[in-house]
Amino acid sequence: MRKELLGFFVVLSCVTLLAAGCAKKELVKGEGETPSATSTKSSEPGTSAQAPSKSPVKDEKVQEQNIKEAPAAATEEATSAQQAEMEKIYFDYDSFVLSNPSRATLSKNAGFLKNNSLKVRIEGNCDERGSDEYNLALGEKRAKAAMSYLVTLGISAERLTIISYGKEKPADPGHDEAAWAKNRRDEFVLTR
Repeated sequence: MRKELLGFFVVLSCVTLLAAGCAKKELVKGEGETPSATSTKSSEPGTSAQAPSKSPVKDEKVQEQNIKEAPAAATEEATSAQQAEMEKIYFDYDSFVLSNPSRATLSKNAGFLKNNSLKVRIEGNCDERGSDEYNLALGEKRAKAAMSYLVTLGISAERLTIISYGKEKPADPGHDEAAWAKNRRDEFVLTR
């Protein structure tokens, strides 16, 4: 009886480890970017500090509704001249709220999109602070915020996809506030 029970637990442990190792990583807001006393908030690199924004609630599961990810091999990148028309937007520390300068940039981007039939992949990015899971969730919320605003400006949701890179694609490899401000961004990649 004891050997059977021991064998059962060994098999159960192996199955659990196998399932945990193969499971899709779930985006959960966990330990994240914690504000430091010396950090400043900016909506764009080089701008003055603003009042702190609300921190998202911890352990909030990111809903994956209305998210479309186009396979990289299936999409063709737009020409560099067209790509230059789409400007990046920047976010405050630990925030996915669109600032006034970001809204103005999105309005320009929407104007460009209204004049063509290109599709856009919105890529959410974060600075290096915080866990991988937290930054993936925050990057997704940043991309969703930009997508929602573009939809309110008349861009069809079918033309927009989002993806979060979290902290995996820094624009600036530095480890100071100036670099972090450049990394807290959404980029807009035109596809056909």
